[in-house]
Amino acid sequence: MATPVARASFKGATAGGEIAPAGKWLVAASVMIGTFLSVMDATVVNVAMPHMMGSFGQDLLTITWVSTAYSIAEIIMITMAAWWTAVLGRKRLFLASMFLFIFGSVLAGTSKTFTQMIFYRVLQGIGGGSLMPCSQAIARETFPPAEQGMAMAIYSMGVVLAPALGPVVGGWLVDNYGWQWVFYINVPFCIVGVLMVSAFVHDPPYLKRGVTRIDWGGIAFLTIGLTATQIVLERGEEVDWFSNNWIVIGTVIAAFAIVALIIWELRSEEPVIDFRLFRNVPLSVGSGLGMVLGFALFGSSFLLPQFTENLLNYPAFQAGLVLMPRALTMLLAMPIVGRLYNLVSPRSLIGIGVIALIVAYWQLGHFTLYVGFFSFLPILVLSGVGMGASMVTLSTVSLSTMPRALMTGASSLYTLTRRESGNIAYAALATILARRTQAHRSDLVESVRRTNPLFRATDQQFQSVLSSHGMSSAPSQRRDIAMLNQIVNRQATMMAYNDCFWLTVPMLAIVLPFLFLLPKSGVPADGEVHAE
Repeated sequence: MATPVARASFKGATAGGEIAPAGKWLVAASVMIGTFLSVMDATVVNVAMPHMMGSFGQDLLTITWVSTAYSIAEIIMITMAAWWTAVLGRKRLFLASMFLFIFGSVLAGTSKTFTQMIFYRVLQGIGGGSLMPCSQAIARETFPPAEQGMAMAIYSMGVVLAPALGPVVGGWLVDNYGWQWVFYINVPFCIVGVLMVSAFVHDPPYLKRGVTRIDWGGIAFLTIGLTATQIVLERGEEVDWFSNNWIVIGTVIAAFAIVALIIWELRSEEPVIDFRLFRNVPLSVGSGLGMVLGFALFGSSFLLPQFTENLLNYPAFQAGLVLMPRALTMLLAMPIVGRLYNLVSPRSLIGIGVIALIVAYWQLGHFTLYVGFFSFLPILVLSGVGMGASMVTLSTVSLSTMPRALMTGASSLYTLTRRESGNIAYAALATILARRTQAHRSDLVESVRRTNPLFRATDQQFQSVLSSHGMSSAPSQRRDIAMLNQIVNRQATMMAYNDCFWLTVPMLAIVLPFLFLLPKSGVPADGEVHAE
């Protein structure tokens, strides 16, 4: 049975009283601003990197540290959000994070050297990291049990819209005002967010206040482990993975630090990250399934723009627009799913979403070099429905039986697993794409020989076309070979993209049996969320 305090807070109270219907929406809007900006800043800077290369005199490999530095700082703070909540209080942490995010954004825009930019991006990442788990926890606590699905729909809308709009907004700002404005644009929105959080968000009385001792060992292992992991995942493909000594050393350090972190934290009385929360079955199962869905979402967001730019020769802005139908569909689907959450079993909603994703990715695995812009539309709409149905429901049901005092810690773990799945997706798919392109090219080259009738016919057609344009025998033969080589390379790359999309299909299919480990109903029978 829930305590009186817990029961009151489940009605929407943040400080012991009830929140009016209009109040809960103001709270949701307040925290979603911070989440939106934090997620968007991880992607919006990518379109500005070519311009930063000229400003700072760095090559492409070095300039990507602008993104890596932010990601490392952000993911460490995501993990430590519950601990910082106990130290500062959640509202203070949220406001401090937004102020630090503003400060880092302004300084990043004024950077004169590359070293300054990296340092300021770390400040931004520290400010932005705790916003996501805190926002998710606040949204869940603000809405009553019957509206938990809608609370997660609102939170997910901010998380999903940000990476979709990031490249589009960033490209427009860079083209019209310069790369500095991808940072300056954060300031007015953050100020509005700070004012709204100050006015509408309050710490509930059941949150833990203070710590008796600082878990220095946990902080050290966490920082070393996540930093090394992030560097290995983001840099591995660029330096050919384990053929590079630094990647080998980084992998060993990451593995040792993470294992040591888990052992240390399980023995600590006040851990900086509480792995014991994974004893909660819905959280552990939901986090695992969320990793697979995150792999599919972030993986396709990585592959599709590259595919359209490199093989279909779309300009960057149009390549960004390719993903918009999915984002818009998800925005439309999420509120509907939020309403259906109390009416339909979460197992069914997630299952329908996963099946829709399987069909969509199976179709993406059959694309050719002649696919048109509007051919993406029905497939991405279908994947948008699948993502909307599965991700909102999964994030809701994963935390449905978690005690409210532990909600921030559980949200941190859930967010961490989903975010790391995106990093794994980028690293794995980039490697698979490169290796499968080489393999397919080797297979195709075997067919490019004079004994192959199809090759002879194609070669004769090329020779005829080149001769009709006035090219003599020797130059036409060289041009003929170059054209054939280009065709082989493009076709091999296309086949490699298909392989990457195909890889996602069995991963999603494996998810389906695990749905039976999730609760049958999204709302507990007594109408109360599990309380301590």
